[in-house]
Amino acid sequence: MTTAALAEEFESHRPRMFSLAYRMLGSAQEAEDTVQDAYLRWIGADRASVGRPAAWLAKVVTNLCLNRLTSARARREEYAGPWLPEPVVTSGGALGPLESAEQRDAVSMALLILLERLTPVERAVFVLREAFAYSHREIAGVLGIGEANCRQLYRRAVRAVTDGRTRFDAAARRRESLVESFVAAAREGDLAGLEKMLAADVTWWSDGGGKVTAARRPIRGRDKVLRFLVGGMENFAYAMDLSYAEVNGAPAVVARMAGAVVGVAAFVFRDGLVSEVRAVVNPDKLGFVAGQLSHS
Repeated sequence: MTTAALAEEFESHRPRMFSLAYRMLGSAQEAEDTVQDAYLRWIGADRASVGRPAAWLAKVVTNLCLNRLTSARARREEYAGPWLPEPVVTSGGALGPLESAEQRDAVSMALLILLERLTPVERAVFVLREAFAYSHREIAGVLGIGEANCRQLYRRAVRAVTDGRTRFDAAARRRESLVESFVAAAREGDLAGLEKMLAADVTWWSDGGGKVTAARRPIRGRDKVLRFLVGGMENFAYAMDLSYAEVNGAPAVVARMAGAVVGVAAFVFRDGLVSEVRAVVNPDKLGFVAGQLSHS
């Protein structure tokens, strides 16, 4: 095959590889870098060793991610404040079809945070099994481990992410309407309206990464979250533009100042009220989503 033909075939697999790498790493930028590394290996590979391209590329991407996760874990232990995954706009299919609550849950920020509890190999087993429906035999082949060991790792991973896992509890259109109402109340400075939308035990996480001002600890409880929102509206309400987007399969608010994306907040609802908000304001984590929005 010519280089052009190899590149064309690689591109046909790119969306699936990006989706795999993002679930493994929780970083869109690192996922893109991983896919590019896979491309270099694809171009230089002995064609006789490739066999089935999709399987070969999945193995390469998975193992590249395992190498990255080792250093990523050390960096995250020193991270300033809460660590959140890089947001990805998913309404355009960037992480594959999200037609069911289960599919949306599989790319949610909440689940990606829970995956941080796993060892790199446990995470690989879980992602390949849950998101890509690989058999235990196929996963064992990708990772170079025994099938029995693979099953054990999978059971351990499932137990680790089950505790505290939040599920979506409303239809997509209903969730979108709730976030739009939240945006409208914030724009108008309607504190009473915002208060009515917050669950008593609502929690707000802010990921500034030490790059911008952000709460270093989760803000818990309706009164504290409301005071936090009031402070934000007093400082930025007139300069900030808020809009709706689907991010990581969930309804979210995108904040812009002077046209630049300065924050993305993803919402989780329980019984029609906001129960969790995860806001990414670290500028290093907003480049990918800004690029997506500029092309949408």
